[in-house]
Amino acid sequence: MLKKIEAIVREDKVNDVKDALAEIGIVGLNMFEVRGHGRQGGIQLVGRAGVYQVTMLPKIQINIVLNERNLDEALEVILKSAYTGEPGDGIIFVTPVEDVIRVRTRERGEQAMSYPGDIDSKRSRQNG
Repeated sequence: MLKKIEAIVREDKVNDVKDALAEIGIVGLNMFEVRGHGRQGGIQLVGRAGVYQVTMLPKIQINIVLNERNLDEALEVILKSAYTGEPGDGIIFVTPVEDVIRVRTRERGEQAMSYPGDIDSKRSRQNG
């Protein structure tokens, strides 16, 4: 079964997350600039005009679709590389993916999700 990871992380941790994912063989992903807040409700800033609340903080959303067998490893890499220990580190959503179709080749499912040098090909080389 395929899963989709939506990880919302700090802007300054995006390269760490992307590099760590590439290191384990996650080669396909999308990133989006998003704004929002979680439990902390934003941050307070002090300026010349006084104290004001910024509620919609800039974040980056990283989307990855992968085989369920690679899910735990990918999640652990994201958790480790996105972590600062401060409020606002982010959140991760995991959802099932019903199907995937590659437009050019019309491949479906796992075939559509395979790339040379991806996590599955790295694992098969290690096991074979």
